[in-house]
Amino acid sequence: MSAQRPITGRTFRGPSLGMRFFLLSLTCLSLMVLDHRQSHLSRIREGLAVVAYPIRALVDLPFYAWRWGGRSITERGKLLDENDRLRREQLDLNVRLQRLATLEAENARLRAMMDASARVTERVLAAEILSVDLDPYRHRFAINKGLEDGVYVGQALLDANGVVGQIVRADPLAAEAVLISDADHALPVTVNRNGLRTIAVGTGEPDRLSLPYLTNNADIQPGDLLVSSGLGGAFPAGYPVGTVVSVDRRPGQPFALVSAEPAAALARAQEVLLIWKDEPAGPDESTPSLAEAPQ
Repeated sequence: MSAQRPITGRTFRGPSLGMRFFLLSLTCLSLMVLDHRQSHLSRIREGLAVVAYPIRALVDLPFYAWRWGGRSITERGKLLDENDRLRREQLDLNVRLQRLATLEAENARLRAMMDASARVTERVLAAEILSVDLDPYRHRFAINKGLEDGVYVGQALLDANGVVGQIVRADPLAAEAVLISDADHALPVTVNRNGLRTIAVGTGEPDRLSLPYLTNNADIQPGDLLVSSGLGGAFPAGYPVGTVVSVDRRPGQPFALVSAEPAAALARAQEVLLIWKDEPAGPDESTPSLAEAPQ
């Protein structure tokens, strides 16, 4: 039995390059015609798009992240600047609006004095609280404005809601202030409803003031608004100080026990407003002290 010889000397060759190109072109044209007339390839195209989308998203991710990061940093800086500006403007406007209730009551009692009060204009300057005295018996804090900014001893401090305190020490670049709730602080006030004048004394508690010099028959009741009277010259007249919360009339005692809640957020304030009743003294003039304040 003879062995078969393998076929040698001849190699199998596929279709030529021209034939391949012709077949591929014919296939493409056929697919294009079918897709155009009967949309047979729409499902295949949709499937391929779903498969290719993660790859496309992955390729675009670094560029998108770079654009998003740059835009976020820029927008955040602009928003912070705008927020700071708007907060200061709101604080200034709130302080100026505080006088409306006082002017309305004053108009009801004495209309002739309304024009004089309306002509009073104050200059204000926003300051940030740097630190707070941790001693529970000393309600004091430091601010970032000082003599270089025209700050003087005895100057009044306000926030968006009412009177906060006054300056007790002024340095070139900073100053120390005392809250109206400090046990050693006293402030001349007026009952906005009837013009009754008295003294609001700090109790050492940030949410309570005392009015110890009111007799039992004094015309005062819970809910009365207390405003600065302007006596003593340190605090401009007409700014909210607090609201009466309790009146305890004690028979046999000369004075009633009257407590009030401060209008200002004494324990939560982060910014305060320095206020000048008149234009501040120039750099060549001496800075007025608390003892030299007009009486």
